[in-house]
Amino acid sequence: MAVKTFAAIDVGSTDVSMKIFEITSKRGYRQLDYVSNIIELGSDTYADGYVSQDSIEKLCDILIRFSKKMREYGVVDYQAYATSAIREAKNKMMVLDLLKLRTGIEVQILSNSEHRFLMYKGLAVNDENFEKIAEKSTAIVDIGGGSIQISLMNNGKLTATQNIPIGALRVRERLKTFHIDTTHLERVMEEFIGNEIDTFTNHYLGGKEIKNVIAIGDEVENLIQMVPGKVIENHLNEQQLNGIIKEILSMNPADLAAEYKMPYERATLLLPAAMIYSIFLQRSKADMIWTPKVDLCDGIIVDEMLRTKNLAVTRDFDEDIRSAVQQMAKRYNCNKGHNLNVAKLACQIFDKTKKIHGLGAKERMQLEIAAILHDCGKFINMNGAPYNSYAIIMSTEIMGLSHKERHEVANIVKYNALPFPYYEQMQGVIGECNYMTIAKLVAILRIANAMDRSHKQKASAYDIVVKNKQLVITIDTLSDLALERGLFGDKADFFLQVYGIRPVLKQKRSI
Repeated sequence: MAVKTFAAIDVGSTDVSMKIFEITSKRGYRQLDYVSNIIELGSDTYADGYVSQDSIEKLCDILIRFSKKMREYGVVDYQAYATSAIREAKNKMMVLDLLKLRTGIEVQILSNSEHRFLMYKGLAVNDENFEKIAEKSTAIVDIGGGSIQISLMNNGKLTATQNIPIGALRVRERLKTFHIDTTHLERVMEEFIGNEIDTFTNHYLGGKEIKNVIAIGDEVENLIQMVPGKVIENHLNEQQLNGIIKEILSMNPADLAAEYKMPYERATLLLPAAMIYSIFLQRSKADMIWTPKVDLCDGIIVDEMLRTKNLAVTRDFDEDIRSAVQQMAKRYNCNKGHNLNVAKLACQIFDKTKKIHGLGAKERMQLEIAAILHDCGKFINMNGAPYNSYAIIMSTEIMGLSHKERHEVANIVKYNALPFPYYEQMQGVIGECNYMTIAKLVAILRIANAMDRSHKQKASAYDIVVKNKQLVITIDTLSDLALERGLFGDKADFFLQVYGIRPVLKQKRSI
């Protein structure tokens, strides 16, 4: 039985932690060790915009110790991720380079949507109650140092997600500048946090009731131990949260840290975290908050196991992405029948041309998302819809996609309807995006969209085959394809330019 050790490292806003796992081909994985060190990188970034040299030195020392621990366990592979504290720092590239040179550990920056999706994966796989809870209307509230992520689920499906920049550390640092005394702190904090929560509930709940709230984040475990006179395993109610808040307000952070045996820095974050959970519980009218013990390291190992196909799970995480994107399309009144048909056609063409384009599963998902959202900009104004669609996608977080991948999707949608620029014209505006990935997926989307230009889903079946330097698409239908034929030629020219084969549209008339 093959056994390997794997390390998951989280370079967070308030601490740096590592979990070491043993992976076996038959038994899955189990945790061998856990280490964590307090270092408030977010205090630097959120206040000054960059990570200080002193913090870099401390971070290097921590990672060097992690590296020694990894050698002790014979770790053969690892994944180290940094979140908002480094992601938002102006000197992030310098920090990452110094970490690699001094510690030998290569740290990668997660976009917010990637970070939260990993947390979601860890929650879905590690909490045995998750699937049952998610069957009812559920909000997952993930509090980090820099922001909170609220993700909504209904009937077991992910429907929406939104990031709000009011994480526990950011709230603490922001209110510190006000020099508020204790008697006013609770009221001011409630107003500060409540305004953001109210905006979310007005836009995304619209009066709908939330049955369950799932709380994940750095401070959940510390809050649970503060519940007076009762041992609880996995939930908090409003009365208990209010009791916790009163306890925090009655003591200074040093006394809290001593009383509950936690680091001082953690004690200073308890009030903003408790207030955020309490306010969301009040606004959503849920009965209680579920509190599973899940962190980013748990999500990292689940993602690694799924990537290497060493973990069988019942939840389809790609389907969660699709579900959220379809809800996004619904929000902007997209033509559901047409868009899903175009997505189906585009994926069929993608699958039939794998040997030609050389793209993988992630790019296929990007194509599908682009097809579902390709006309969302018409909601704003039909004049300039491609630009509006681009703006909507760039302004909306899509869980599971990095910023780069979302930027590529936005460009695919934009150039589905606009002339495609040559590389020299585009290189200054697409940033880290892959020009050829965009071109290849645009070529496929244009063909798929042209095949249902009437928005009537005329075909009963499609046969797609690559033969003799042609992509032959045979449509089984008795309908008139005059409109589709008229628009197909122009789209075929671009496809030929990108792939070197010409799409040909044929019609089969079934009786």
